[in-house]
Amino acid sequence: MSATQPNPPILRASRFWVAVVALTAMLLALALLSLQLGKPSLNLPQLWEIAIAGQGEPIKRLVFWEIRLPRLILGTLTGSLLALAGVLLQNALRNVLAGPELLGVQSGAAAVMAALVVLQLPIPLSVYPLLALVGGAVGGAIVLLSSKRTSDPVRLVLIGAAMTALLNAVTIALISLGSASSVSLLFLYLLGSLAGRTWDEVQIVLSWAIVGIPLALLCARPLNILQLGDELAEGLGLKVLPTRFAIGVLSVVLVAPAIATCGPIAYIALLAPHLSRNLLGTTDARQVLVLAIPIGALLLVGADLLAREAFAPLEMPVGVWTTLIGGPALLLLLQQQIRRRGS
Repeated sequence: MSATQPNPPILRASRFWVAVVALTAMLLALALLSLQLGKPSLNLPQLWEIAIAGQGEPIKRLVFWEIRLPRLILGTLTGSLLALAGVLLQNALRNVLAGPELLGVQSGAAAVMAALVVLQLPIPLSVYPLLALVGGAVGGAIVLLSSKRTSDPVRLVLIGAAMTALLNAVTIALISLGSASSVSLLFLYLLGSLAGRTWDEVQIVLSWAIVGIPLALLCARPLNILQLGDELAEGLGLKVLPTRFAIGVLSVVLVAPAIATCGPIAYIALLAPHLSRNLLGTTDARQVLVLAIPIGALLLVGADLLAREAFAPLEMPVGVWTTLIGGPALLLLLQQQIRRRGS
């Protein structure tokens, strides 16, 4: 990953703010569309009447306040957290293919959540992210420790794929032990979904986001230094291994509440950093981190809208749509890495 900056600082700053304003406007437009579409449909005057004036038909108020709005906020927060986690992992490891779905983090957290559901353990919902954090950290740590050359993207992906397959096998074994009701619930969870989520899930993710997002943004300087290479980073006074470890833990902290509440939604964390860097024309983490937030939110809210409306009244899990988009993108990235190794 190159740290070169081809554009003058003034042009880069202008490009950054244009991108931020444009993406924020797109996110607001998509949010309005998400609140309007569905049954019953809500037009703009009705949204104003319900949200601002506190009036409107009871059924429409219920749909707005208890179904669509918490789902929208949860999608926005979850997409932002996943995007930031992707930037942290890719920059800290200097690996453009690094992501929680490829490093065993998501599958490790999902295995823990599957065990909680199947075993029906009396654990409060607020504790789920902590347990998902443990599972994700164990899965990711095994992958990283098994790869002596984390700078080799293809090697890391292969090891991550093997670990993911193993953890998925554990999850399937757990599902086979569950009852019919728990198996149905786990199926929807493992595909990733925002359906049926309430303000309780929003509150959990928001409490983690309030801490995690500022910490992620504070990592911009060490991330930029790490991009220069380990030797130069050490020469500039950065303790590479402890810093990389701390950033890795923070990335799992960002992913844990998302997986605990919405399931293992794939490829948002992989794609958002690439889109952010391409839009900005720079790898400067100070800008990439900030722009990744609306990009991740846009990707997930947009995918959720497709999940709701593409085959209405049937609804597909949002994780299916993110995989349909992210899978081909991953193949293209792998192809690019293989070509670079061969050249």
